[in-house]
Amino acid sequence: MTDRDRDPVGRARNARPRDALGRPLPYGTAGEERAPEGVVRTPERSLAEAQELLDAGRPFHAHEVLEDAWKSAPEGERQLWRGLAQLAVGLTHAARGNARGAATLLDRGAGNIAGYATAPPHGIAVPRLAAWARALAADAEAGRELDLRTPRLRA
Repeated sequence: MTDRDRDPVGRARNARPRDALGRPLPYGTAGEERAPEGVVRTPERSLAEAQELLDAGRPFHAHEVLEDAWKSAPEGERQLWRGLAQLAVGLTHAARGNARGAATLLDRGAGNIAGYATAPPHGIAVPRLAAWARALAADAEAGRELDLRTPRLRA
């Protein structure tokens, strides 16, 4: 049986260090500080932390914050937070040079947030984010150079 990295309560967790884009590094290498998993934050704190990580060029880590928000969100907002997490993963794929993965996740994320466009909760810039994601996905699919400037999550 293979030993697995575990958190303090015994759940499997990969403790391998990661770079700014979430790629695993060899054990013992100094990696990027990771966002703690399973943290329940207010929507405002989730958005602020995710934006800070996006602005720092760390979309993988922003995805972890947004994934926590998705998992702890009320039922009526889960697709929104899931979509935001998918946008961060799409941006991660784009930054890693994986155009196909980027296009897939950006399109999927845009679709998941689109239903919130008429009354976006928490000041989230849903129409602008969906348009940005679809444009970046189209550029990735067409093989064009990608503009990886980070989106503003709030209006």
